[in-house]
Amino acid sequence: MSELLNVAIVGANGRMGRALVQAIHDHPQCRLSGALEHDQSPALGMDAGFTLGLETGVEITHDAVKVLSQSDVLIDFSRPESTLNYLTACEKLGINMIIGTTGFDDAGKARIAEAAKKIGIVFAANYSVGVNLTFALIHKAAQVLNDGFDIEVIEAHHRHKVDAPSGTALRMGEVLADAIGKDLKEVGVFAREGITGPREAGSIGFATVRGGDIVGDHTVMFAADGERVEVTHKASSRATFANGAVRAAAWLRNQPIALYDMQDVLDLRW
Repeated sequence: MSELLNVAIVGANGRMGRALVQAIHDHPQCRLSGALEHDQSPALGMDAGFTLGLETGVEITHDAVKVLSQSDVLIDFSRPESTLNYLTACEKLGINMIIGTTGFDDAGKARIAEAAKKIGIVFAANYSVGVNLTFALIHKAAQVLNDGFDIEVIEAHHRHKVDAPSGTALRMGEVLADAIGKDLKEVGVFAREGITGPREAGSIGFATVRGGDIVGDHTVMFAADGERVEVTHKASSRATFANGAVRAAAWLRNQPIALYDMQDVLDLRW
């Protein structure tokens, strides 16, 4: 049997962090090697599995150098500025990275691409297997329904989410725009208020909902005169994202240094 993959995580005491601890614990090829939190976290010094009823033997710490020095890969679902700091550390130490953080600007994305010349990186807006299959489905649907159908993306998340539209919704927009031969930056419509006039043909609209504890709902609507096609994915647990991220970490172990996404991990390239 091959040696277990040493996986460290950022934000170990957060909602995604706890889901990642469980997913790593359940994966036969991985083990938790480090659990990072900010230096003011009340969870520092506690076992990373304390809220899950698990004894991992890994204490939550803010010592990134120590954690990374004993890890093969880091999984990060934090904030762009934090992720870029960890990216630099991973790059220096030759540690692979799974990035689930959303909200990067173009400069941030370029920084990730540059780092992927030195370390293996999977960078995806969503790590759910179902969502990534949905990307492939809407790409095909957009090609077929390109004539006479208006395209709208509707997403809903919990009240604590800080970015909008969601990274998954934006990725859906990019997939849709690619399918119809357009650039999302030119055809995306992200706000409507007041007298907006008729809908512009060929645009891709976005609607955002924030409330309660919604984990993540995404619908792509293709609407024409007389008919409507909707492709929907609903997540009821963060475990789906955590399991996908750990799956990506195990897959990345055997890949050449490069920048990948979940379409690569799942072999869903169109």
